[in-house]
Amino acid sequence: MGRIDLSGPESGPQRPAIILGMNPEANLNEPPEFTAPLFPLPEVVLLPSAVMPLHIFEPRYRVMTADALAGRRQIAMALLKQGWEPDYFQAPALEPVVCVGRILNCEMLPNGNYNLLLQGELRGRIAEEIRQRPYRMARIRPLEVTAATGDELADCRRRLEEIVRSPGLLGTDIGRHLRKIVLSPLPIGEIADLLAFNFLEDAAAKQAVLADPDEGRRVSAVVAAMEAKWSEKSAAREVNRGEIGLN
Repeated sequence: MGRIDLSGPESGPQRPAIILGMNPEANLNEPPEFTAPLFPLPEVVLLPSAVMPLHIFEPRYRVMTADALAGRRQIAMALLKQGWEPDYFQAPALEPVVCVGRILNCEMLPNGNYNLLLQGELRGRIAEEIRQRPYRMARIRPLEVTAATGDELADCRRRLEEIVRSPGLLGTDIGRHLRKIVLSPLPIGEIADLLAFNFLEDAAAKQAVLADPDEGRRVSAVVAAMEAKWSEKSAAREVNRGEIGLN
């Protein structure tokens, strides 16, 4: 395939980075529609606030990266729909909701490849694809998000705090990683996105979180998934077996 490498140039697989800060979706002043390059991948979903390391080496995506760096530094990560393989070098079907990210850091290698960090900024829907460059581009419309009630979000935060206090997670690397997210001062919606990106294993489940415009429903779904993954007994059992890991 030759599209994405989540490893560093001389290291093993990298843990997705966590950069705690403002809620990107709440602070962007994007126009009703804007143009961004599309980077379609199978089984890879970026979410707002999450930071994804990418190694870019396919020629058309090296052009995409150079263009993004010369412009707004934006790349829209899109999930390929099932059955993409026969049309890989043409234009296989994409999920219509994408995550628009901004390049935080980029290193151009001597061979023309790039290592970069891309942070998700907002949910967007593909309004129309544009065929102007060797790579795919689209006009993107920011997804209109329905805010949840304070009581609903407070209950979700309480449930997450109960998870991180589980004896099976205390004192473990995975537990410390989880606590850093859950106990941060970030809004619960942003916390839910970071949890989904770091701990949900199924790309379809992550895409469902990305595509849902209802904040309360989205956060509740992530909390329920975390509760199922780390009930007190299952957490202790999985940590002992060393089976809990980051995507």
